[in-house]
Amino acid sequence: MAVSKIRKISSLTLWVMMLISLAVFGLFYFGGVVPGTETAETPVPEYTDLLLRWGYVILGITLVMTIAFAIVHLIKLFKDNFRSAIGNLIAIVLFFALFFIGYSMGSGTPLSIPGYDGADNTPFWLKITDMWLYTAYILLILIFAALVWGSIKKMVDK
Repeated sequence: MAVSKIRKISSLTLWVMMLISLAVFGLFYFGGVVPGTETAETPVPEYTDLLLRWGYVILGITLVMTIAFAIVHLIKLFKDNFRSAIGNLIAIVLFFALFFIGYSMGSGTPLSIPGYDGADNTPFWLKITDMWLYTAYILLILIFAALVWGSIKKMVDK
């Protein structure tokens, strides 16, 4: 009974989020352009802000739920299997160390972007962007290394 209730709730949530996303994308693509930009080389869609805010909402919900479930899982692990919980805690600490290293490697030099007059071309945001990029690169390399290692180990074990 509990599984079917969870499945119903998750399916309903999925469908609601997909319908909202489709509506937002429909407004973005077919909702017209900002007056005065119709003849510009790249007209500005009317609902760009709505699309960006919806992306932030989805990202925020995902981050909050991921962190909440990870904390609950870690608490349960500390009760049931302390050694495994310590391993998970070490992985979390390594993740934050990876973020710190990526942030430290980032450049805070403002970029020269033609036509951009926004306030986000600051050293903090530039270093944050570099942090995410470096972290993604390092994780992709580690994933590739794990795939290669797994394949080699599988061939050697035969």
